[in-house]
Amino acid sequence: MLSTTNRVRIQEIFTRIARGNEVTLEERIYINKYASRNQNVSACLRKASHLQRKTNISNPKAELINGLNLFSVDPHSTFNPDQDDLGEWFSRAHSWIRRS
Repeated sequence: MLSTTNRVRIQEIFTRIARGNEVTLEERIYINKYASRNQNVSACLRKASHLQRKTNISNPKAELINGLNLFSVDPHSTFNPDQDDLGEWFSRAHSWIRRS
């Protein structure tokens, strides 16, 4: 569980990441320390990083992926919603992600 002070600091860093503002190496290390231990912090970090890379979402598939928090941490994700079929894209995923 995060203290109020830590939670406020983490949220402030997430806001700067999402807006593309400067974040120091020390702050990134601080965030990653909590992200490795707390699933909610990890999900928020992925979302902030995603928002930094993609500010305007006009595709329904991209909105679905964004809403379900399924986007990749990798900025060079292989899924292109304009060219790829979502079902086909998941069929190339690891076996633990695919439906059995």
